Amino acid sequence: MSWGTELWDQFDSLDKHTQWGIDFLERYAKFVKERIEIEQNYAKQLRNLVKKYCPKRSTKDEEPRFTSCIAFFNILNELNDYAGQREVVAEEMAHRVYGELMRYAHDLKTERKMHLQEGRKAQQYLDMCWKQMDNSKKKFERECREAEKAQQSYERLDNDTNATKADVEKAKQQLNLRTHMADENKNEYAAQLQNFNGEQHKHFYVVIPQIYKQLQEMDERRTIKLSECYRGFADSERKVIPIISKCLEGMILAAKSVDERRDSQMVVDSFKSGFEPPGDFPFEDYSQHIYRTISDGTISASKQESGKVDAKTTVGKAKGKLWLFGKKPKGPALEDFSHLPPEQRRKKLQQRIDELNRELQKESDQKEALNKMKDVYEKNPQMGDPGSLQPKLAETMNNIDRLRMEIHKNEAWLSEVEGKTGGRGDRRHSSDINHLVTQGRESPEGSYTDDANQEVRGPPQQHGHHSEFDDEFEDDDPLPAIGHCKAIYPFDGHNEGTLAMKEGEVLYIIEEDKGDGWTRARRQNGEEGYVPTSYIDVTLEKNSKVQITLSNISSTNVPILVFVYAAITSPLQNIPVLAL
Repeated sequence: MSWGTELWDQFDSLDKHTQWGIDFLERYAKFVKERIEIEQNYAKQLRNLVKKYCPKRSTKDEEPRFTSCIAFFNILNELNDYAGQREVVAEEMAHRVYGELMRYAHDLKTERKMHLQEGRKAQQYLDMCWKQMDNSKKKFERECREAEKAQQSYERLDNDTNATKADVEKAKQQLNLRTHMADENKNEYAAQLQNFNGEQHKHFYVVIPQIYKQLQEMDERRTIKLSECYRGFADSERKVIPIISKCLEGMILAAKSVDERRDSQMVVDSFKSGFEPPGDFPFEDYSQHIYRTISDGTISASKQESGKVDAKTTVGKAKGKLWLFGKKPKGPALEDFSHLPPEQRRKKLQQRIDELNRELQKESDQKEALNKMKDVYEKNPQMGDPGSLQPKLAETMNNIDRLRMEIHKNEAWLSEVEGKTGGRGDRRHSSDINHLVTQGRESPEGSYTDDANQEVRGPPQQHGHHSEFDDEFEDDDPLPAIGHCKAIYPFDGHNEGTLAMKEGEVLYIIEEDKGDGWTRARRQNGEEGYVPTSYIDVTLEKNSKVQITLSNISSTNVPILVFVYAAITSPLQNIPVLAL
Protein backbone atom coordinates (compact mmCIF):
# COMPACT_ATOMS: atom_id res chain seq x y z
CA MET A 1 0.00 0.00 0.00
CA SER A 2 1.45 3.28 -1.15
CA TRP A 3 0.10 6.77 -1.13
CA GLY A 4 1.72 7.41 -4.52
CA THR A 5 -0.37 4.81 -6.32
CA GLU A 6 -3.51 4.85 -4.25
CA LEU A 7 -3.77 8.59 -3.67
CA TRP A 8 -2.20 9.99 -6.84
CA ASP A 9 -4.97 12.57 -7.20
CA GLN A 10 -5.35 13.53 -3.48
CA PHE A 11 -2.64 16.11 -3.09
CA ASP A 12 -4.85 18.57 -1.19
CA SER A 13 -6.16 15.83 1.11
CA LEU A 14 -2.63 14.73 1.94
CA ASP A 15 -1.71 18.35 2.62
CA LYS A 16 -4.52 18.61 5.17
CA HIS A 17 -3.77 15.20 6.71
CA THR A 18 -0.09 15.92 7.30
CA GLN A 19 -1.00 19.30 8.82
CA TRP A 20 -3.49 17.57 11.14
CA GLY A 21 -0.74 15.11 12.17
CA ILE A 22 1.58 17.93 13.17
CA ASP A 23 -1.24 19.71 15.02
CA PHE A 24 -2.03 16.50 16.92
CA LEU A 25 1.65 16.11 17.82
CA GLU A 26 1.77 19.64 19.17
CA ARG A 27 -1.48 19.10 21.07
CA TYR A 28 -0.02 16.03 22.76
CA ALA A 29 3.10 18.05 23.58
CA LYS A 30 0.87 20.66 25.21
CA PHE A 31 -0.83 17.90 27.20
CA VAL A 32 2.56 16.65 28.42
CA LYS A 33 3.56 20.21 29.36
CA GLU A 34 0.43 20.69 31.47
CA ARG A 35 1.02 17.30 33.11
CA ILE A 36 4.57 18.41 33.95
CA GLU A 37 3.21 21.60 35.51
CA ILE A 38 0.75 19.55 37.55
CA GLU A 39 3.55 17.30 38.80
CA GLN A 40 5.72 20.28 39.66
CA ASN A 41 2.91 22.08 41.48
CA TYR A 42 1.96 18.87 43.26
CA ALA A 43 5.54 18.33 44.41
CA LYS A 44 5.80 21.97 45.47
CA GLN A 45 2.57 21.81 47.45
CA LEU A 46 3.68 18.58 49.11
CA ARG A 47 6.99 20.14 50.14
CA ASN A 48 5.19 23.23 51.48
CA LEU A 49 2.84 20.95 53.40
CA VAL A 50 5.77 19.05 54.90
CA LYS A 51 7.53 22.29 55.76
CA LYS A 52 4.38 23.64 57.40
CA TYR A 53 3.93 20.66 59.71
CA CYS A 54 7.58 19.83 60.38
CA PRO A 55 8.71 20.98 63.83
CA LYS A 56 10.90 24.03 64.08
CA ARG A 57 13.40 22.70 66.57
CA SER A 58 15.23 25.46 68.35
CA THR A 59 16.29 23.54 71.43
CA LYS A 60 16.86 19.94 72.34
CA ASP A 61 13.87 19.98 74.69
CA GLU A 62 11.52 20.61 71.76
CA GLU A 63 12.56 17.46 69.91
CA PRO A 64 9.72 14.97 69.49
CA ARG A 65 9.77 12.18 72.04
CA PHE A 66 6.41 10.47 71.80
CA THR A 67 6.30 7.57 69.37
CA SER A 68 3.19 8.97 67.72
CA CYS A 69 4.98 12.28 67.07
CA ILE A 70 8.14 10.56 65.84
CA ALA A 71 6.04 8.38 63.53
CA PHE A 72 4.28 11.45 62.16
CA PHE A 73 7.57 13.22 61.50
CA ASN A 74 8.91 10.08 59.80
CA ILE A 75 5.80 10.09 57.63
CA LEU A 76 6.52 13.73 56.78
CA ASN A 77 10.08 12.78 55.78
CA GLU A 78 8.77 9.98 53.59
CA LEU A 79 6.24 12.37 52.07
CA ASN A 80 9.05 14.80 51.35
CA ASP A 81 10.91 11.99 49.54
CA TYR A 82 7.71 11.19 47.69
CA ALA A 83 7.50 14.83 46.57
CA GLY A 84 11.06 14.50 45.32
CA GLN A 85 10.03 11.53 43.18
CA ARG A 86 7.20 13.58 41.70
CA GLU A 87 9.81 16.15 40.74
CA VAL A 88 11.86 13.36 39.12
CA VAL A 89 8.79 12.35 37.11
CA ALA A 90 8.31 15.94 35.96
CA GLU A 91 11.99 16.27 34.97
CA GLU A 92 11.95 12.96 33.10
CA MET A 93 8.81 13.93 31.19
CA ALA A 94 10.20 17.34 30.38
CA HIS A 95 13.48 15.92 29.07
CA ARG A 96 12.42 12.67 27.44
CA VAL A 97 8.91 13.48 26.20
CA TYR A 98 8.14 17.18 25.97
CA GLY A 99 11.55 18.33 24.79
CA GLU A 100 11.77 15.54 22.22
CA LEU A 101 8.27 16.28 20.94
CA MET A 102 8.99 19.97 20.45
CA ARG A 103 12.24 19.27 18.56
CA TYR A 104 10.57 16.63 16.38
CA ALA A 105 7.58 18.87 15.62
CA HIS A 106 9.96 21.57 14.37
CA ASP A 107 11.81 19.11 12.13
CA LEU A 108 8.52 17.65 10.92
CA LYS A 109 7.22 21.04 9.84
CA THR A 110 10.39 21.72 7.86
CA GLU A 111 10.30 18.34 6.11
CA ARG A 112 6.59 18.59 5.29
CA LYS A 113 7.07 22.05 3.84
CA MET A 114 9.86 20.79 1.60
CA HIS A 115 7.87 17.81 0.27
CA LEU A 116 4.78 19.91 -0.43
CA GLN A 117 6.88 22.47 -2.27
CA GLU A 118 8.29 19.70 -4.47
CA GLY A 119 4.76 18.45 -5.19
CA ARG A 120 3.57 21.93 -6.10
CA LYS A 121 6.55 22.50 -8.39
CA ALA A 122 5.86 19.21 -10.21
CA GLN A 123 2.22 20.16 -10.60
CA GLN A 124 3.15 23.61 -11.88
CA TYR A 125 5.53 22.11 -14.45
CA LEU A 126 2.83 19.72 -15.68
CA ASP A 127 0.39 22.60 -15.95
CA MET A 128 2.95 24.55 -17.98
CA CYS A 129 3.38 21.59 -20.37
CA TRP A 130 -0.35 21.33 -20.75
CA LYS A 131 -0.65 25.03 -21.55
CA GLN A 132 2.06 24.76 -24.24
CA MET A 133 0.31 21.75 -25.76
CA ASP A 134 -3.04 23.51 -25.60
CA ASN A 135 -1.65 26.66 -27.25
CA SER A 136 -0.10 24.65 -30.09
CA LYS A 137 -3.35 22.80 -30.51
CA LYS A 138 -5.34 26.00 -30.69
CA LYS A 139 -2.87 27.51 -33.16
CA PHE A 140 -3.02 24.42 -35.35
CA GLU A 141 -6.81 24.55 -35.28
CA ARG A 142 -6.79 28.20 -36.23
CA GLU A 143 -4.34 27.67 -39.13
CA CYS A 144 -6.42 24.77 -40.39
CA ARG A 145 -9.49 27.00 -40.53
CA GLU A 146 -7.52 29.70 -42.33
CA ALA A 147 -6.21 27.14 -44.86
CA GLU A 148 -9.75 25.89 -45.40
CA LYS A 149 -10.94 29.42 -46.06
CA ALA A 150 -8.06 30.00 -48.50
CA GLN A 151 -8.97 26.82 -50.42
CA GLN A 152 -12.61 27.85 -50.65
CA SER A 153 -11.59 31.30 -51.95
CA TYR A 154 -9.27 29.75 -54.55
CA GLU A 155 -11.91 27.35 -55.79
CA ARG A 156 -14.46 30.13 -56.02
CA LEU A 157 -12.13 32.36 -58.08
CA ASP A 158 -10.98 29.44 -60.22
CA ASN A 159 -14.57 28.64 -61.20
CA ASP A 160 -15.45 32.26 -61.77
CA THR A 161 -15.12 33.10 -65.49
CA ASN A 162 -15.02 36.76 -64.80
CA ALA A 163 -12.00 36.46 -62.44
CA THR A 164 -8.69 37.49 -63.85
CA LYS A 165 -5.77 35.17 -64.02
CA ALA A 166 -3.84 37.34 -61.54
CA ASP A 167 -6.58 36.99 -58.89
CA VAL A 168 -6.65 33.26 -59.39
CA GLU A 169 -2.89 33.04 -59.07
CA LYS A 170 -2.93 35.18 -55.91
CA ALA A 171 -5.59 33.00 -54.31
CA LYS A 172 -3.58 29.92 -55.18
CA GLN A 173 -0.46 31.35 -53.48
CA GLN A 174 -2.50 32.22 -50.38
CA LEU A 175 -3.84 28.67 -50.27
CA ASN A 176 -0.36 27.24 -50.48
CA LEU A 177 0.86 29.56 -47.67
CA ARG A 178 -1.98 28.66 -45.33
CA THR A 179 -1.58 24.98 -46.07
CA HIS A 180 2.14 25.18 -45.28
CA MET A 181 1.52 27.03 -41.98
CA ALA A 182 -1.16 24.52 -41.03
CA ASP A 183 1.29 21.70 -41.63
CA GLU A 184 3.92 23.42 -39.44
CA ASN A 185 1.43 24.00 -36.61
CA LYS A 186 0.33 20.40 -36.96
CA ASN A 187 3.87 19.21 -36.45
CA GLU A 188 4.35 21.57 -33.48
CA TYR A 189 1.09 20.43 -31.92
CA ALA A 190 2.08 16.80 -32.32
CA ALA A 191 5.44 17.50 -30.69
CA GLN A 192 3.85 19.39 -27.78
CA LEU A 193 1.27 16.68 -27.35
CA GLN A 194 3.91 13.99 -27.25
CA ASN A 195 5.95 16.04 -24.76
CA PHE A 196 2.94 16.66 -22.50
CA ASN A 197 1.96 13.02 -22.50
CA GLY A 198 5.46 12.10 -21.49
CA GLU A 199 5.60 14.67 -18.73
CA GLN A 200 2.17 13.68 -17.48
CA HIS A 201 3.16 10.03 -17.34
CA LYS A 202 6.34 10.96 -15.51
CA HIS A 203 4.37 13.20 -13.12
CA PHE A 204 1.79 10.62 -12.11
CA TYR A 205 3.99 7.55 -12.16
CA VAL A 206 7.38 8.84 -10.98
CA VAL A 207 7.43 12.31 -9.42
CA ILE A 208 4.18 12.34 -7.47
CA PRO A 209 4.57 8.75 -6.14
CA GLN A 210 8.03 9.66 -4.91
CA ILE A 211 6.81 12.80 -3.14
CA TYR A 212 3.81 11.00 -1.66
CA LYS A 213 6.05 8.18 -0.51
CA GLN A 214 8.20 10.67 1.38
CA LEU A 215 5.10 12.24 2.92
CA GLN A 216 3.89 8.77 3.91
CA GLU A 217 7.23 7.92 5.53
CA MET A 218 7.18 11.24 7.36
CA ASP A 219 3.69 10.60 8.70
CA GLU A 220 4.62 7.07 9.77
CA ARG A 221 7.68 8.38 11.61
CA ARG A 222 5.43 10.87 13.36
CA THR A 223 3.17 8.03 14.47
CA ILE A 224 6.18 6.03 15.68
CA LYS A 225 7.47 9.06 17.60
CA LEU A 226 4.09 9.44 19.28
CA SER A 227 4.21 5.79 20.26
CA GLU A 228 7.70 6.23 21.74
CA CYS A 229 6.56 9.31 23.65
CA TYR A 230 3.55 7.42 25.00
CA ARG A 231 5.90 4.74 26.22
CA GLY A 232 8.32 7.29 27.67
CA PHE A 233 5.42 9.02 29.41
CA ALA A 234 4.54 5.77 31.16
CA ASP A 235 8.19 4.81 31.82
CA SER A 236 8.77 8.13 33.59
CA GLU A 237 6.12 7.10 36.09
CA ARG A 238 7.15 3.45 36.26
CA LYS A 239 10.81 4.21 37.05
CA VAL A 240 9.93 5.90 40.34
CA ILE A 241 7.40 3.29 41.45
CA PRO A 242 10.02 1.25 43.43
CA ILE A 243 11.16 4.34 45.34
CA ILE A 244 7.58 5.48 45.89
CA SER A 245 6.80 1.99 47.18
CA LYS A 246 9.67 2.32 49.64
CA CYS A 247 8.27 5.68 50.78
CA LEU A 248 4.87 4.09 51.36
CA GLU A 249 6.49 1.16 53.18
CA GLY A 250 8.33 3.68 55.35
CA MET A 251 5.00 5.30 56.23
CA ILE A 252 3.56 1.89 57.14
CA LEU A 253 6.60 1.10 59.31
CA ALA A 254 6.24 4.50 60.98
CA ALA A 255 2.61 3.68 61.75
CA LYS A 256 3.62 0.31 63.20
CA SER A 257 6.27 1.96 65.40
CA VAL A 258 3.65 3.80 67.47
CA ASP A 259 3.73 2.42 71.02
CA GLU A 260 0.96 3.68 73.26
CA ARG A 261 2.50 2.21 76.42
CA ARG A 262 5.78 3.93 75.79
CA ASP A 263 4.01 7.24 75.17
CA SER A 264 2.14 6.85 78.45
CA GLN A 265 5.41 6.23 80.25
CA MET A 266 6.89 9.33 78.64
CA VAL A 267 3.97 11.37 79.95
CA VAL A 268 4.77 10.12 83.44
CA ASP A 269 8.48 10.86 83.02
CA SER A 270 7.79 14.32 81.64
CA PHE A 271 5.28 15.59 84.18
CA LYS A 272 5.99 13.66 87.37
CA SER A 273 6.53 16.29 90.06
CA GLY A 274 7.86 14.08 92.84
CA PHE A 275 5.44 15.57 95.39
CA GLU A 276 3.61 13.28 97.76
CA PRO A 277 -0.19 13.36 97.75
CA PRO A 278 -1.63 15.55 100.54
CA GLY A 279 -2.36 13.79 103.81
CA ASP A 280 -5.60 13.68 105.78
CA PHE A 281 -6.94 16.81 107.47
CA PRO A 282 -7.04 16.53 111.28
CA PHE A 283 -10.26 16.68 113.19
CA GLU A 284 -10.90 20.12 114.67
CA ASP A 285 -13.06 20.11 117.77
CA TYR A 286 -15.05 23.34 117.82
CA SER A 287 -17.08 22.22 120.86
CA GLN A 288 -14.28 22.77 123.37
CA HIS A 289 -15.21 26.39 124.05
CA ILE A 290 -18.58 25.23 125.43
CA TYR A 291 -16.90 23.74 128.51
CA ARG A 292 -14.48 26.55 129.13
CA THR A 293 -14.78 28.85 132.09
CA ILE A 294 -14.35 32.56 132.08
CA SER A 295 -10.74 32.04 133.12
CA ASP A 296 -10.07 30.38 129.77
CA GLY A 297 -9.96 33.75 128.00
CA THR A 298 -6.28 34.10 128.80
CA ILE A 299 -3.12 33.78 126.87
CA SER A 300 -3.36 29.97 126.85
CA ALA A 301 -6.85 30.17 125.39
CA SER A 302 -5.55 32.57 122.81
CA LYS A 303 -2.85 30.06 122.00
CA GLN A 304 -5.37 27.35 121.37
CA GLU A 305 -7.56 29.57 119.25
CA SER A 306 -4.61 30.88 117.31
CA GLY A 307 -3.54 27.30 116.57
CA LYS A 308 -6.80 26.57 114.75
CA VAL A 309 -6.82 26.88 111.01
CA ASP A 310 -9.74 27.33 108.70
CA ALA A 311 -9.67 24.39 106.32
CA LYS A 312 -11.31 26.31 103.47
CA THR A 313 -8.84 29.16 103.81
CA THR A 314 -5.95 26.70 103.93
CA VAL A 315 -7.07 24.84 100.87
CA GLY A 316 -7.60 28.09 99.03
CA LYS A 317 -4.10 29.20 99.91
CA ALA A 318 -2.69 25.87 98.82
CA LYS A 319 -4.42 26.17 95.49
CA GLY A 320 -3.18 29.67 94.96
CA LYS A 321 0.32 29.10 96.32
CA LEU A 322 1.30 25.65 95.09
CA TRP A 323 0.88 24.34 91.56
CA LEU A 324 0.60 20.63 92.18
CA PHE A 325 -2.68 20.57 90.23
CA GLY A 326 -2.69 24.13 88.96
CA LYS A 327 -1.08 26.12 86.23
CA LYS A 328 2.67 25.89 85.90
CA PRO A 329 4.27 29.17 86.95
CA LYS A 330 5.67 31.48 84.35
CA GLY A 331 9.08 33.01 84.49
CA PRO A 332 12.67 32.56 83.41
CA ALA A 333 14.35 29.22 84.07
CA LEU A 334 16.83 29.23 86.95
CA GLU A 335 20.30 27.72 86.78
CA ASP A 336 19.59 25.14 89.48
CA PHE A 337 16.12 24.36 88.03
CA SER A 338 14.57 25.22 91.38
CA HIS A 339 11.53 26.51 89.50
CA LEU A 340 10.70 22.90 88.58
CA PRO A 341 9.11 20.17 90.70
CA PRO A 342 11.58 17.86 92.47
CA GLU A 343 11.34 14.95 90.04
CA GLN A 344 11.69 17.16 86.96
CA ARG A 345 14.47 19.10 88.64
CA ARG A 346 16.32 15.87 89.36
CA LYS A 347 16.07 14.76 85.73
CA LYS A 348 17.24 18.10 84.42
CA LEU A 349 20.21 18.16 86.76
CA GLN A 350 21.12 14.58 85.84
CA GLN A 351 20.98 15.44 82.13
CA ARG A 352 23.20 18.46 82.68
CA ILE A 353 25.69 16.39 84.69
CA ASP A 354 25.84 13.78 81.92
CA GLU A 355 26.49 16.49 79.32
CA LEU A 356 29.20 18.06 81.47
CA ASN A 357 30.83 14.65 81.97
CA ARG A 358 30.92 14.12 78.21
CA GLU A 359 32.51 17.53 77.72
CA LEU A 360 34.99 16.75 80.50
CA GLN A 361 35.91 13.48 78.81
CA LYS A 362 36.55 15.32 75.53
CA GLU A 363 38.76 17.88 77.26
CA SER A 364 40.63 15.09 79.08
CA ASP A 365 41.24 13.26 75.82
CA GLN A 366 42.47 16.46 74.26
CA LYS A 367 44.78 17.07 77.20
CA GLU A 368 46.18 13.56 76.88
CA ALA A 369 46.74 14.04 73.15
CA LEU A 370 48.50 17.38 73.72
CA ASN A 371 50.75 15.82 76.36
CA LYS A 372 51.71 13.01 73.99
CA MET A 373 52.41 15.53 71.24
CA LYS A 374 54.51 17.57 73.67
CA ASP A 375 56.55 14.47 74.57
CA VAL A 376 57.13 13.77 70.90
CA TYR A 377 58.26 17.35 70.29
CA GLU A 378 60.61 17.15 73.30
CA LYS A 379 62.19 13.93 72.02
CA ASN A 380 62.26 15.15 68.41
CA PRO A 381 62.73 18.95 68.38
CA GLN A 382 62.84 19.00 64.59
CA MET A 383 59.13 18.06 64.50
CA GLY A 384 57.98 21.11 66.43
CA ASP A 385 58.36 23.42 69.39
CA PRO A 386 56.99 22.00 72.69
CA GLY A 387 56.41 25.53 73.97
CA SER A 388 53.88 26.20 71.20
CA LEU A 389 51.52 23.70 72.85
CA GLN A 390 51.60 25.39 76.24
CA PRO A 391 48.79 27.93 75.58
CA LYS A 392 46.53 25.19 74.31
CA LEU A 393 47.38 23.01 77.33
CA ALA A 394 46.64 25.89 79.69
CA GLU A 395 43.30 26.54 77.99
CA THR A 396 42.43 22.84 78.19
CA MET A 397 43.32 22.73 81.90
CA ASN A 398 41.15 25.79 82.56
CA ASN A 399 38.27 24.11 80.74
CA ILE A 400 38.74 20.94 82.77
CA ASP A 401 38.75 22.88 86.05
CA ARG A 402 35.68 24.83 85.00
CA LEU A 403 33.81 21.68 84.02
CA ARG A 404 34.75 19.95 87.28
CA MET A 405 33.44 22.90 89.25
CA GLU A 406 30.21 22.88 87.24
CA ILE A 407 29.83 19.13 87.80
CA HIS A 408 30.48 19.52 91.54
CA LYS A 409 27.93 22.34 91.78
CA ASN A 410 25.25 20.40 89.89
CA GLU A 411 25.97 17.24 91.88
CA ALA A 412 25.45 19.25 95.07
CA TRP A 413 22.07 20.43 93.79
CA LEU A 414 21.24 16.88 92.76
CA SER A 415 22.16 15.57 96.21
CA GLU A 416 19.98 18.26 97.75
CA VAL A 417 17.01 17.21 95.62
CA GLU A 418 17.55 13.49 96.27
CA GLY A 419 17.92 14.15 100.00
CA LYS A 420 14.68 16.08 100.08
CA THR A 421 12.88 13.42 98.10
CA GLY A 422 14.12 10.69 100.41
CA GLY A 423 13.15 12.51 103.61
CA ARG A 424 9.83 13.86 102.49
CA GLY A 425 7.72 11.14 104.10
CA ASP A 426 9.14 11.69 107.58
CA ARG A 427 8.65 15.41 107.48
CA ARG A 428 5.14 15.24 106.02
CA HIS A 429 3.48 13.64 109.07
CA SER A 430 5.28 15.56 111.83
CA SER A 431 2.18 17.15 113.35
CA ASP A 432 -1.35 18.17 112.50
CA ILE A 433 -0.70 21.90 112.71
CA ASN A 434 2.46 21.70 110.64
CA HIS A 435 0.55 19.61 108.10
CA LEU A 436 -2.02 22.34 107.68
CA VAL A 437 0.70 24.96 107.45
CA THR A 438 2.34 22.93 104.70
CA GLN A 439 -0.86 22.84 102.72
CA GLY A 440 -1.32 26.57 103.18
CA ARG A 441 1.89 28.20 102.11
CA GLU A 442 4.83 25.89 101.87
CA SER A 443 5.64 22.33 100.88
CA PRO A 444 7.49 20.24 103.50
CA GLU A 445 10.87 20.83 101.95
CA GLY A 446 10.22 24.35 100.78
CA SER A 447 7.73 23.95 97.97
CA TYR A 448 7.52 25.76 94.68
CA THR A 449 5.46 28.87 94.64
CA ASP A 450 3.82 30.71 91.78
CA ASP A 451 6.89 32.90 91.75
CA ALA A 452 9.15 31.12 89.22
CA ASN A 453 12.21 33.04 90.38
CA GLN A 454 12.45 31.85 93.95
CA GLU A 455 11.83 28.74 95.99
CA VAL A 456 9.87 29.55 99.12
CA ARG A 457 11.30 27.59 102.01
CA GLY A 458 9.84 27.25 105.46
CA PRO A 459 10.96 29.76 108.11
CA PRO A 460 13.98 28.66 110.15
CA GLN A 461 13.09 26.84 113.33
CA GLN A 462 14.11 28.75 116.47
CA HIS A 463 14.37 26.18 119.21
CA GLY A 464 13.40 27.43 122.62
CA HIS A 465 11.26 30.29 121.30
CA HIS A 466 9.01 28.65 118.71
CA SER A 467 5.39 28.63 119.81
CA GLU A 468 1.91 28.60 118.42
CA PHE A 469 2.07 32.37 117.99
CA ASP A 470 4.59 31.83 115.16
CA ASP A 471 2.16 29.51 113.37
CA GLU A 472 -0.58 32.07 113.72
CA PHE A 473 1.35 35.01 112.28
CA GLU A 474 3.17 32.98 109.62
CA ASP A 475 0.40 30.83 108.18
CA ASP A 476 -3.08 32.03 109.06
CA ASP A 477 -2.62 35.61 107.81
CA PRO A 478 -2.73 36.26 104.03
CA LEU A 479 0.33 37.59 102.24
CA PRO A 480 0.90 41.26 103.12
CA ALA A 481 0.01 43.93 100.59
CA ILE A 482 3.07 45.74 99.24
CA GLY A 483 1.10 48.31 97.31
CA HIS A 484 -2.04 48.84 95.28
CA CYS A 485 -2.96 49.11 91.61
CA LYS A 486 -5.73 50.46 89.42
CA ALA A 487 -6.97 48.54 86.37
CA ILE A 488 -6.38 50.54 83.19
CA TYR A 489 -8.11 47.96 80.99
CA PRO A 490 -10.62 45.20 81.75
CA PHE A 491 -9.29 41.61 81.97
CA ASP A 492 -11.47 38.46 81.66
CA GLY A 493 -9.19 36.09 83.58
CA HIS A 494 -10.46 32.87 82.00
CA ASN A 495 -7.20 30.93 82.58
CA GLU A 496 -6.54 29.11 85.79
CA GLY A 497 -4.68 31.19 88.38
CA THR A 498 -5.66 34.54 86.86
CA LEU A 499 -7.89 37.19 88.40
CA ALA A 500 -10.62 38.96 86.46
CA MET A 501 -10.89 42.71 86.89
CA LYS A 502 -12.90 45.62 85.58
CA GLU A 503 -11.59 48.91 84.28
CA GLY A 504 -10.94 51.30 87.13
CA GLU A 505 -11.06 48.56 89.82
CA VAL A 506 -8.53 48.98 92.67
CA LEU A 507 -6.64 45.87 93.87
CA TYR A 508 -3.95 45.11 96.43
CA ILE A 509 -0.50 44.12 95.17
CA ILE A 510 0.89 41.11 97.09
CA GLU A 511 3.64 40.04 94.68
CA GLU A 512 5.58 42.09 92.13
CA ASP A 513 6.20 41.21 88.48
CA LYS A 514 9.23 38.91 88.32
CA GLY A 515 9.88 39.57 84.65
CA ASP A 516 7.21 37.30 83.18
CA GLY A 517 4.63 40.09 82.65
CA TRP A 518 2.26 39.04 85.49
CA THR A 519 1.60 40.64 88.89
CA ARG A 520 -0.13 38.89 91.77
CA ALA A 521 -3.04 40.87 93.22
CA ARG A 522 -5.87 40.48 95.75
CA ARG A 523 -9.37 41.90 95.99
CA GLN A 524 -10.83 43.24 99.20
CA ASN A 525 -12.85 40.02 99.56
CA GLY A 526 -9.62 38.00 99.69
CA GLU A 527 -9.75 36.56 96.14
CA GLU A 528 -6.22 36.32 94.70
CA GLY A 529 -4.75 35.73 91.26
CA TYR A 530 -2.44 37.03 88.54
CA VAL A 531 -3.20 40.00 86.31
CA PRO A 532 -1.21 41.37 83.31
CA THR A 533 1.25 43.99 84.45
CA SER A 534 0.60 46.06 81.32
CA TYR A 535 -3.12 46.28 82.22
CA ILE A 536 -2.63 48.01 85.61
CA ASP A 537 -1.14 51.15 87.11
CA VAL A 538 1.00 49.97 90.06
CA THR A 539 1.80 52.03 93.16
CA LEU A 540 4.16 50.33 95.65
CA GLU A 541 4.34 51.33 99.32
CA LYS A 542 7.60 52.70 100.64
CA ASN A 543 7.53 50.29 103.59
CA SER A 544 6.21 46.94 102.34
CA LYS A 545 7.00 45.01 105.54
CA VAL A 546 4.28 43.35 107.49
CA GLN A 547 2.66 45.75 109.99
CA ILE A 548 0.46 44.87 112.93
CA THR A 549 -2.30 47.41 113.19
CA LEU A 550 -4.85 48.10 115.86
CA SER A 551 -7.47 46.35 113.75
CA ASN A 552 -5.30 43.21 113.80
CA ILE A 553 -5.04 43.39 117.57
CA SER A 554 -8.73 43.90 118.14
CA SER A 555 -9.75 41.18 115.67
CA THR A 556 -7.55 38.52 117.26
CA ASN A 557 -8.50 39.42 120.86
CA VAL A 558 -4.94 38.86 122.04
CA PRO A 559 -3.48 40.90 124.90
CA ILE A 560 -0.66 43.30 124.31
CA LEU A 561 1.76 40.88 125.94
CA VAL A 562 1.13 38.37 123.18
CA PHE A 563 2.09 40.89 120.50
CA VAL A 564 5.22 41.91 122.34
CA TYR A 565 6.18 38.24 122.63
CA ALA A 566 5.38 37.61 118.96
CA ALA A 567 7.48 40.58 117.88
CA ILE A 568 10.44 39.14 119.80
CA THR A 569 10.16 35.55 118.64
CA SER A 570 8.75 35.95 115.11
CA PRO A 571 11.20 35.23 112.24
CA LEU A 572 9.84 38.28 110.41
CA GLN A 573 12.11 41.25 110.90
CA ASN A 574 11.33 44.92 111.39
CA ILE A 575 7.77 44.41 112.62
CA PRO A 576 6.71 47.61 114.38
CA VAL A 577 4.81 47.01 117.60
CA LEU A 578 2.08 49.52 118.13
CA ALA A 579 1.37 50.80 121.61
CA LEU A 580 -2.19 50.98 122.83
